[in-house]
Amino acid sequence: MTEQRLKEFPKGAKAMLVAIGLAMLAGCATRPSPDVLNPVHQPVHPAHLNASLHTDEAAPSRVNVLAATNRSPDTARGGFGSTWADNLTYEQYAFSVPPGRKDTAITYPTSRPDPERQFAVIRREQLAKDAFVEEALRSTQSDGTVGIFVHGYNYSYQEALFRTAQIAADANIPGSPILFSWPSAGAVAGYVADRDAALSSRSDLDSLVASLSASGKVKRIILFGHSMGGFLVMETVRQLKLQHRDDVIGKLAVILAAPDIDVDVFRSQLKDIGRMPIPISLLVSKDDRALVASSFIAGERARVGRLDIDDPVIREAALKERLRVIDITSIQASDGLGHDRYASLAKFGAQLASFESGRRSTAGDVGAYVFDAAGAAVASPFRLAGRVVGSQ
Repeated sequence: MTEQRLKEFPKGAKAMLVAIGLAMLAGCATRPSPDVLNPVHQPVHPAHLNASLHTDEAAPSRVNVLAATNRSPDTARGGFGSTWADNLTYEQYAFSVPPGRKDTAITYPTSRPDPERQFAVIRREQLAKDAFVEEALRSTQSDGTVGIFVHGYNYSYQEALFRTAQIAADANIPGSPILFSWPSAGAVAGYVADRDAALSSRSDLDSLVASLSASGKVKRIILFGHSMGGFLVMETVRQLKLQHRDDVIGKLAVILAAPDIDVDVFRSQLKDIGRMPIPISLLVSKDDRALVASSFIAGERARVGRLDIDDPVIREAALKERLRVIDITSIQASDGLGHDRYASLAKFGAQLASFESGRRSTAGDVGAYVFDAAGAAVASPFRLAGRVVGSQ
């Protein structure tokens, strides 16, 4: 893939756009403290008291999430910080999810939780590794699929956990999706520190994936990385390849949303990894302003998440490298930067047919595509990217 410079903005405008983008990130609503991880008591909703009771009220739904993290525990506040731990910590959560949500915005619980408006943790349990793996296997979907979400830059543990719950709720996923949370600084100014933290987390994500793959019950592991989490995912797959773990790689379905990866670095990663049984899927958007900022920080080097599928060179490269490059620009973002569109894909899941259909992909499944939001043409993050329209 050839490098694409940010030609659409003059130099001064680029710097201004970066400043505006970072200011928008820093000026978001108040970020949640580790207090939101404390389980809350919720009274039973009337609709749950009697199955025959007729009510027009929609009851809060419940989802379960498994989490593995290499962050150091914050014993004072009950959460996890931004420094590395020597060992992974494993947890299991149950969430109450408010009904009738119209978008992907997450309203965190207050001192007096409102289940009609707010997400809330209702159960939290720390698990030993063996118990965690057993729970993950118990949650495996009927076709042997398990999903792992790897968050991006500037995420706290609790933000990543609640986002995983939102995606799971919207996609109506059976079982418990897994969050892998690496020690992001959770700060706008922590970009370089986060990249180092992502690199240092390869072996821990490698260990998690290998532990799940070891079971014959697991047929496919959807490894979904957002932004800098996509960089960590690719580095982990590369490490598995260098370890000759083809048994693990053969089960991986890699999906990268808005990947914050230098185009040349990505090309090098692909060269080391080689052809994967299930083609890598890229969810891209050429108007992602957060990636404009990261490109500027990196000396105006192009990022994979902003690939332009209208470019014949990109379409040709997608076929040559056996990639699925899917433009999701038509999806509305909620962060003002066009960087969190992936979170909206979940709501389309029930309408979509999978590329896989229980089989391994063929060469015809690769190439460049356009997502049509009105036509619901891409699967949710925890299902493989599915039937698409507008094949280029």
